[in-house]
This record gives sequence, C-alpha cells and structure tokens, in this order.
Amino acid sequence: MDEQKVKETLISWRHTLHAHPETAFEEVETARFVADKLRAMGCTVHEGVGGTGVVADLTVGDGKKVIGLRADMDAINVKEVGTPTYQSQNPGKMHACGHDGHAAIGLGVAHILAAHRDALHGT
Repeated sequence: MDEQKVKETLISWRHTLHAHPETAFEEVETARFVADKLRAMGCTVHEGVGGTGVVADLTVGDGKKVIGLRADMDAINVKEVGTPTYQSQNPGKMHACGHDGHAAIGLGVAHILAAHRDALHGT
C-alpha cells in the first residue's frame, strides 16, 4: 500500500466532507458518500441507522473476535470565515467541530483494514 496515495486519498475525502457539511440527522449526502466509499472497499453497509447513520461490516473468515470503530460526521451551524479551496458550500454550516476529519479517519481505518484483509480473521 502506497502511504502517499493513502494520505492523498484521506485529504481528498476530508476536503470533500468539509465542503459539504450537514448538521445532525440531516447528513443525507454525507452518509451516502461514506456508504459508497465503504461499499467500494468491500464492506457490507447498512444505511439509515438511527436516521442517517451508517454501519459497515468487514468480516473475514469465521473468527469470533470483533473490533468496533465509531466516527462522527455531522457539522454545526456556524458560518465559515476562512477561504480554503474546500470551503463550506452550505451557507451557515461548517465542520468547525472536526467531524470531517473524524469521518475521513474512520474511512481511512476501514480502507487500511480492507486492504489488509488477508491478515484478518473476524469482523
């Protein structure tokens, strides 16, 4: 796995999420983005959990051990004052809370686990 490529991918995901913030229980497009990425990694994806939540499983073999990871993906109602190239496209909403990074890191962990599935035995 090319570490530079993984880093660039995670930055791209974070910038995409940052540019399209959605507040709690309104994360329709965010959830779709996350679910699509997880499906592409080979995960079994469950959408609409608790409203807009996403749960994914990556099961390899018949091992009984399970690792659980959680990441937030909602934004908050605040106007972005900076001007990054990936600035919020949703007026009055922003990922000032860092959940764009949280979601990108969660996807990154899933990406790395999926890429090394041959070393896994469980869920």
